[in-house]
Amino acid sequence: MAETFQVDVVTPEAIVWRGEADFLLARTTEGDIGVFANHEPTMAALGTGAAEIQHGKSRTTVALHGGFLQIFRNQVTLLTDRAEISEGDEDVLERAAALREEEEAAAAAEPDE
Repeated sequence: MAETFQVDVVTPEAIVWRGEADFLLARTTEGDIGVFANHEPTMAALGTGAAEIQHGKSRTTVALHGGFLQIFRNQVTLLTDRAEISEGDEDVLERAAALREEEEAAAAAEPDE
């Protein structure tokens, strides 16, 4: 079995997608980047476009609107202003919706300062 790494797709409002991946393909301002486990540390500006996350036999496509990509210690973070899952298995979509609901509930529970 191939080694995996952690991927987080994060916006200011929520964690849009989080999970283990076998491979990630993302568009940067310098071109596309492919990531496998144990990739060297990298920082890059994301271009507007799609990122493909392969996990097991499933594939999730996330539409991104710019931002930044960070790879460090088998953790990839895609930080963007806007992100939307445009394709994926039904369970992945349900998990993403549940994460968004948890984030919204946590934000609503915090007192205004």
